Amino acid sequence: MSIQELSPAQARERVAHGAVLIDVREAHERASGMAEGARGVAKGELQADPAAHLPRPGQEILLICQTGKRSADAALALAQAGYVAVASVAGGTVAWREAGLPLVQPLSSPAEQDFFDRYARHLLLPQVGEAGQRTLQNARVLVLGAGGLGAPASFYLAAAGIGHLRLADHDRVERSNLHRQIIHTDASIGQLKVDSARERLLALNPAIDVEAVAERVSSDNIDRLMEGVDVVLDGSDNFPLRYLLNDACIKHARPLVYAAIERFDGQASVFDAGRQRGAAPCYRCLFPEPPPPEFAPNCSEAGVLGVLPGLAGMLQATEVLKLLLGIGTPLTGRLLRFDALGMRFRETRIRPDPQCPVCAPGVPFPGYIDYAAFCRGG
Repeated sequence: MSIQELSPAQARERVAHGAVLIDVREAHERASGMAEGARGVAKGELQADPAAHLPRPGQEILLICQTGKRSADAALALAQAGYVAVASVAGGTVAWREAGLPLVQPLSSPAEQDFFDRYARHLLLPQVGEAGQRTLQNARVLVLGAGGLGAPASFYLAAAGIGHLRLADHDRVERSNLHRQIIHTDASIGQLKVDSARERLLALNPAIDVEAVAERVSSDNIDRLMEGVDVVLDGSDNFPLRYLLNDACIKHARPLVYAAIERFDGQASVFDAGRQRGAAPCYRCLFPEPPPPEFAPNCSEAGVLGVLPGLAGMLQATEVLKLLLGIGTPLTGRLLRFDALGMRFRETRIRPDPQCPVCAPGVPFPGYIDYAAFCRGG
């Protein structure tokens, strides 16, 4: 069975004489503009129940999509369902636009229009789509640290549309931070890092909520910081806080997205033992105890290539998005190490420790341990 195809000009002429024009694209695609006179019904909805959206079977029906393929497929399905006067617009909305024919914006609130415009490239991904983007919009992520790792990670999470970012950091911006902590500017020197970060993130995406918590994180406030969050991102670059975050994520059954950097090297992983006892490792399964202070130099002592936190932070942001969307294969149970000088990546398997005092199955939560601070962080 063949389907009649009309040029955009022919379709417009038919609409002027009573034909019904249906745009079968998804809502986020129609947000960029629809052929004048069309009404939107997604292809899946139309094919599932044609009678709910179309007039009598004898009425002339024209279908249009982005480039013409989906509308032709939908027209064929309608013809097979008994609709005798169905045609597809060749070239779709792209050809309609190129022909200089009028386009109209579908009625929507400014917030909805912003949503469809801002995340247009995400919405095109089948693994994300509108449902996934709404998931990100409703997500809450705790980012501990607004420094080297938290800076790039927060930027990309804000840009991706994470609805609520909770940033926790008690430090102020120093000039020596600026070569790697790109969320801050020279004008931010002396300002609380969380306040500086909040300003930049909201300038990038005013549609999200950024909660700035200017506190030193400890066992006294970690439970409060964990309240309501879906994923935790460790941007501390600080041994005591890594253990504290690990234990809190096990207690609250939340995934922890980890990274660490030094000089020209970095590593990243996802610790999800809180939700997968006995199947996924925690940070303590990899490093049972903190190293002595002399073996844990901070950035001011060891130095760090300025771009390295960006690489690690973007890996973390990627893992957060994958976890929230439920797509891909997270770094759970894998430690990804990279050498920036050689630009080499290698992966090490991490297995859960059946004797782990915090995450082993059946082990009651032992309480938090506040280790002495080793360094000031990223």
